[in-house]
Amino acid sequence: MGRPVGWDDVSMNFDARELRNTLGRFATGVTVITTIDEKGELFGVTANSFSSLSLDPPLVLFCLDLKALSFDAFQTATHFNINILTDEQEELSSHFAKSGTDKWTGVNYGTSESGCPVLPDCITTLECSKRDVHDGGDHVIIVGKVENFSNDSEGKRPLLFFQGRYNRLSV
Repeated sequence: MGRPVGWDDVSMNFDARELRNTLGRFATGVTVITTIDEKGELFGVTANSFSSLSLDPPLVLFCLDLKALSFDAFQTATHFNINILTDEQEELSSHFAKSGTDKWTGVNYGTSESGCPVLPDCITTLECSKRDVHDGGDHVIIVGKVENFSNDSEGKRPLLFFQGRYNRLSV
């Protein structure tokens, strides 16, 4: 499937900062995506680029920056977990958003059947097997098949990201 008529591959003359600010006007939920590499090392990254994709089969996706320190681990991993954060987990989100190699010291977690970390007290955790990886410019789009999930959303509200900062849902 190609681009619509009239589109070409020439880059538009957008100011990158202004485009980022414009895209930031779309409120998103906040997740921490976790995996384990073949050596048993744990990886986690904060992402708001998560989306459901299909119910049949059950597919989800997230986007990962090519420059992320965890890129190789997610590129070679066979499984990953998507931990959807509550509005009380802003500190956890900030922790996994920082660049660094040892993000797990002092972090409480369990593991799923695949060995990937599961963060406690999240609204939902989706356990996924990696299905596809697609080019996405300066990111890759990682598609996963949902193998299992848990819901613990009773009384919990999602952590939101809007206009470059954390926000909360008021109900």
